[in-house]
Amino acid sequence: MTPEQTERYRTARYTRWVIRWRYPIILLSIVATLAVGSGARKLGFDTDYRAFFSKENPQLIAFEAIQNIYTKNDNIMFIVTPSGGDVFTAEALTAVEALTEEAWKLPFAIRVDAVTNFQNTLALDDDLFVADLVEGAGDLSAAELDAAREIALGEPLLVNRTVSDRAHVTGVNVTLQLPGKKLDEVPFVVGYARELSRRITEQHPGIEIRLSGMTMLNNAFSEAGIRDMQTLIPVMYIGRFLVMLLLLRSLGGALATMIVVAFSTVVALGLAGWAGIKLTPPSATAPTMIMTLAIADSIHILVTMLYEMRRGLDKRDALVESMRINMQPVFLTSLTTAIGFLSMNFSDAPPFRDLGNITAMGVAAAFGFSVFLLPALIAVLPMRVRAREESGKMSPVDRLGGFVVARRRPLLWGSVAVVMLLAVFIPANDLNDEFVKYFDERIAFRVDSDYMMENLTGVYQVEFNVTGEDANGVAEPEYLETLERFAAWYRTQPNVVHVNTFSDVMKRLNKNLHGDDPAMYRVPDSRELAAQYLLLYELSLPFGLDLNNQVNLDKSATRFIVTLGSVSSREIRRAGSAGEEWLRSNAPEYMHANAAGTAFMFAHISERNIRSMLTGTTIALI
Repeated sequence: MTPEQTERYRTARYTRWVIRWRYPIILLSIVATLAVGSGARKLGFDTDYRAFFSKENPQLIAFEAIQNIYTKNDNIMFIVTPSGGDVFTAEALTAVEALTEEAWKLPFAIRVDAVTNFQNTLALDDDLFVADLVEGAGDLSAAELDAAREIALGEPLLVNRTVSDRAHVTGVNVTLQLPGKKLDEVPFVVGYARELSRRITEQHPGIEIRLSGMTMLNNAFSEAGIRDMQTLIPVMYIGRFLVMLLLLRSLGGALATMIVVAFSTVVALGLAGWAGIKLTPPSATAPTMIMTLAIADSIHILVTMLYEMRRGLDKRDALVESMRINMQPVFLTSLTTAIGFLSMNFSDAPPFRDLGNITAMGVAAAFGFSVFLLPALIAVLPMRVRAREESGKMSPVDRLGGFVVARRRPLLWGSVAVVMLLAVFIPANDLNDEFVKYFDERIAFRVDSDYMMENLTGVYQVEFNVTGEDANGVAEPEYLETLERFAAWYRTQPNVVHVNTFSDVMKRLNKNLHGDDPAMYRVPDSRELAAQYLLLYELSLPFGLDLNNQVNLDKSATRFIVTLGSVSSREIRRAGSAGEEWLRSNAPEYMHANAAGTAFMFAHISERNIRSMLTGTTIALI
């Protein structure tokens, strides 16, 4: 026999063996699926946006370096909108005070910043007094409320960060220190925040509260992924079952196919659980991909078998013939598909690696079940097909095939020409990755974040850790003046809505300790004077509202934060790179710094992913 005949003989022999031992094979498949699938209980949903970045990602490394020096930037922002359109009323500020006080009780909260507890400074003679900007709002007179408004709208640290420039919206920002030990930390604190929001709005019906921030982003990723798994996958299972039932006209065939799909998905998720993989929104789409690929394997076998049965073969002979024809094509399809998905391991983002690995495992399982479990199920399930007489009339598909064969050369070169023409437009693709717009406008996080960007402040931030020349170097006038020029330059750049710089603190203190003379709103003239101001100010700050979020412990560096409006990832990258270039051109070498931040990381991840995925795709094609 020729090698081809030998292979056909072996396939036919194997299929008859499966049919003979169909019941033990079905039982073995069930037991194996349950055993392997039990690993799915180890799966959890990773709610940390850092999961999108590999440990080697340079933007993540820069970001975590800043996080290790200052307080974390995991936060929940309560966006408060008074119904009257004015924050500085007794009713509105009373609600903000109540929200601020209760926000300290949020799990993992380490800091709460609001317009009411802003540490306003006032000097009397040689003494510096530091106190909340607003205390007991319900008892304040109209003049006192107007004074608070004037101070707030004249303070760079507050305007377009904690209060809008029109004073119609304000924010209460809660900084969180998540332990990172449990997967339910984010949903837990978000649930508490939502309950607090509901409770405050019930007590103060004249305000509306929305929620945004990095922790809400984490939670939105998690909720969207879980919601998709709970809704889309069942709908797809039902829809595909009905379509197969309609097209195959075989209940047994449709049922057997869905069993293969379900078993393949369970095995893939089980193996992922045993491997310690945590689900993320990208990897949570793996069951959908596995479903598509597993159905394709089974459909090939079923369609050929049903065709042979309509020609007059009985079910078992038709199954043997179908397996003989399809075994090799199905194997090659599964192998090349698995290789394609495994190439996703070149991705810089771990969730896409997980997606590729889970899907590849599902593809392998689907092939195994298609040639092992599917024939056994078909041998057991009833399959009735009416035999048809050959009419000699060509079907539309046959006519299409004949046309393609007859016109093969023009079609080949025509297809090549079309592909080359379309390839010219590849550079026109724009890499734009705004993580807020990952979500549909039906998602609360998207709606609330869009509202915050339109009315209060931005979501996207670029950070710099700007170092001084030595310990206590942040008090050096040259350092503070350079920092001030850096902030002034950034404030002239497009899409910049707020700049948080330590130089603004020192300018305010210098003015306070010179009799609140507006002309002295500038950085101190000497290092010793600036150091004294800073020490006096720090000793006056209450617990939880110190400068640890802005100045490092030995006073050798400060955190410089630029907040951007609704911008594309390209504009975020440009804003960060432009800041780096400004420091290199205008600041002493010791002040040079790299841009960092969550938005800056996301702005780079698509570009890095595409490069790495193109490499993986090329290797997979070879």
